[in-house]
Amino acid sequence: MAVEDQILDGLLANNIEFVTTVPCKQLAGVIDKVENCPDIHHVPANKEDEGMGLCAGAFMGGKRPAIIMQNTAIGVTINTLVTLTQFYRMPLPMLISYRGELGEPVACQVEMAVHTKALLAQLHIPTYHFHHEDDVREFDAILKHTFMCNKPVAILTDAAFWKGY
Repeated sequence: MAVEDQILDGLLANNIEFVTTVPCKQLAGVIDKVENCPDIHHVPANKEDEGMGLCAGAFMGGKRPAIIMQNTAIGVTINTLVTLTQFYRMPLPMLISYRGELGEPVACQVEMAVHTKALLAQLHIPTYHFHHEDDVREFDAILKHTFMCNKPVAILTDAAFWKGY
């Protein structure tokens, strides 16, 4: 089964009914699956912090949310993560394409990759890094973890996981 299908199955198995996304080439297949799934309300966002606000509203309205985004916007989301998501103990699975590693064709992506894991660690956000296709087996347990502990959780997916840039 394709990784995108496994991710969609994990979302559905964990009763995630609301997903917001920000466009990303690596995550396009997952975004298409979410968009075409009748059991998930998909709301595209213009920016990642806006998407987190949408997820907070969905959570307050009784829905289980998730966000799909790039790591290059982690810096933009820090205030929202701390003062909204963490302060109010909202679970938020964040499926994040981890741009900027070896083989990255866009130089500016490298700068945020240098800081991504350190920023998430500084915010005390549990972070998992998918390098290989088999790593998707952990997705279900990670989703269960975020809803059990009412915390945001970052799932970084690098280019090797998606089979290249």
